[in-house]
Amino acid sequence: MSNASVIQLNLRLQRGTFTLDVQAALPSHGVTVIFGPSGCGKTSLLRAVAGFEQAATGEIVVNGSTWQDSTTSVFLPTWQRPLGYVFQEPSLFEHLSAEGNMRYGLKRAQPAGGEAVLQQAIELLGLGGLLKRSVASLSGGERQRVAIARALATQPQLLLLDEPLAAIDMARRNDILPWLERLKSELSLPMLYVTHAADELTRLADHVLTLNAGQVQHNTSIAQAMSDLENPVFPANQACAVLRGQVVEVDASWGLARVAVGQSSLWVPKADTQVGDTLRCRIAAHEVSLSLNAATADSSVQNHVLGEVLQIKSNANEPLAMVAARCGDATLLARTTRRALHGLNLQIGMPIWLHIKAASVLV
Repeated sequence: MSNASVIQLNLRLQRGTFTLDVQAALPSHGVTVIFGPSGCGKTSLLRAVAGFEQAATGEIVVNGSTWQDSTTSVFLPTWQRPLGYVFQEPSLFEHLSAEGNMRYGLKRAQPAGGEAVLQQAIELLGLGGLLKRSVASLSGGERQRVAIARALATQPQLLLLDEPLAAIDMARRNDILPWLERLKSELSLPMLYVTHAADELTRLADHVLTLNAGQVQHNTSIAQAMSDLENPVFPANQACAVLRGQVVEVDASWGLARVAVGQSSLWVPKADTQVGDTLRCRIAAHEVSLSLNAATADSSVQNHVLGEVLQIKSNANEPLAMVAARCGDATLLARTTRRALHGLNLQIGMPIWLHIKAASVLV
């Protein structure tokens, strides 16, 4: 990545006994999820990018524009940074309608073409039927969608989202996640998205910056981060692979679509799609079984993928092991018992068949 197409962060921020020390170049496209446990520095990092906090020593450069440089005493205040910020709590004005709140962002920034951008945000976030509603009558998920539209109306060059679903119950989170996925797929706006929720990471991230105790653990693509057995993003019982592929066949009679992933393909339960569409597939490691031979015709499992053993992680003190296998351009994970692993006598570089139920692939 050239310096003109990255978000360059070199920050050191001291808060009591806690130190945030981040040096990272992030892509200025797609969604970068800032991930990690509570207290690891995720929100502090986002606030520093926004200019709410000033690192004693640091540099923030976005697409070649310097927002902070402690060596030259440059520090742009938040209002001079072309960004939108979405907080955990929507922080809407109770005396304004949903539309009034969205137009407040438009009025404050007064950008050229802002009206068209606001109308696009309203459509993308499904807010057309809520415009005249009072804030008090909106659900938590609806409030957050209004807050996101308000931020988009200012036409930011970078959208920052600080755990936007943290204050929303599980049912409402599941309602709003598809809207966020649509926002991501239809806008070219780069986003930094803070969360500690595994499902938000696997559904939204293109890139992952993982923090632990103020230090960077991962700074890589979602596919690479999820396939690293030595430095896993999740504990083994939550391990999964995230793959992107193109629909090459739709079988509407069975409600399935076949997705080409690298040199392989997967049947997935997704009838409401078309040939040529791009799908993101998530496959939990515990849903993948291994064998040395191809499946027989009398198996209910729909997906049989030939791979090459890439990595094995096995501990004599634990009953379960992890295997990573390269399948063309993709990497799949399988969680199995050490006993089964011993029976297969797997070695790095060996061919291996991975069997995946279509019903277990999440899209």
